[in-house]
Amino acid sequence: MSRQLLTNATVVLADEVRQKLAVLIEDGKIAALDPEGAGDATVIDLKDHTLMPGMIDLHCDSLEKEVEPRPGVHFAFDFACAQADKRNASAGITTVFHALSFANREFGVRNNETAAALGRAIHAWQAHALIDNKFHARFEVTDVTAPPVLSGLMEAGAIDMISFMDHSPGQGQFRDVESFRNYLANAYKADDATLDVIVKQKAEAAKGAVERMQQLAKLAHANGVAIASHDDDSATKVELVRDLGATVSEFPINLETAQAARSHGIATLFGAPNILRGKSQSGNMRALDAVLAGVADCLCGDYSPASLLPATFKLPEVADISLAHAVLLVTRNPARAAGLYDRGEIAVGKRADLVAVQRVGGLPHADQVWSRGKLVLGASRVQH
Repeated sequence: MSRQLLTNATVVLADEVRQKLAVLIEDGKIAALDPEGAGDATVIDLKDHTLMPGMIDLHCDSLEKEVEPRPGVHFAFDFACAQADKRNASAGITTVFHALSFANREFGVRNNETAAALGRAIHAWQAHALIDNKFHARFEVTDVTAPPVLSGLMEAGAIDMISFMDHSPGQGQFRDVESFRNYLANAYKADDATLDVIVKQKAEAAKGAVERMQQLAKLAHANGVAIASHDDDSATKVELVRDLGATVSEFPINLETAQAARSHGIATLFGAPNILRGKSQSGNMRALDAVLAGVADCLCGDYSPASLLPATFKLPEVADISLAHAVLLVTRNPARAAGLYDRGEIAVGKRADLVAVQRVGGLPHADQVWSRGKLVLGASRVQH
């Protein structure tokens, strides 16, 4: 692989921002910062750009929409994986955890058979991919049929992260039965009879949820799979997932729960769309409030990977934090939470996953993206 010297950029390091710091890439890694000589390296002038580590998205739902962009309209999995790969690269994301739900046909395209096949397709496509695509399996803990499927996938090395989610009415995202029914009715056009069945089944299945979580957590540890928890709503819930070995608390719904997660060494994760929109889709804690309170460790793309970069650059303006701090929320912090210590910062020896950002019309855009030192995106803007 050719040697490349990136020059004249504003470079975001883990603890500071440096002007015109040269970065040498060699053999897919960062070989040196401000080297005295670069020999035969190809020089790339990044004047007017900010150079930052490639972003790491631990929770991205958009692949499901690539498969089913409209209800009942489906594309082939390889096509969907290819489109998601390109969209993430263009957003400045160099490692993405595609979140696929195992919920026993409860949520439309989100069912065990489809999720398992799509998860395998993620790994199959990786041989052709621009960036690093990983499989985040979201287990609905009231699904009694999913554990054997998930166990087989983990033993086959197909899953990179597993999260435990519970959409039972009365806790987490759905504070009462009515909010749960409204969500299903609006999102999946379920009729009253279908909703009655789902609510009753969830109440019955909840009785064995903890045992299923313990079984899968044990298998995850044995296979090097990272563990996350979803929509935590209390310190008690945090203590439960801590005992399971969770390293990520996704979308804690209030300040007290976020504080409890961090006190146990569990990284908190909030949605970047929440930062841009200024509110939570479900009416829970605002991501900005979490940042202001100092309890936000990571941001994710959630349902809009394109929101990750502008949310990161917006934070210094609205949260009184440095750009270096904001960038940590989408790079080193999520990398460490997922056990990926080879990436997430611009430092000698780390993977050369990098993004050159330029503001256009006030918005930050990923103009050039490197994955393992290979240029996978190179935008050239038309001059008018």
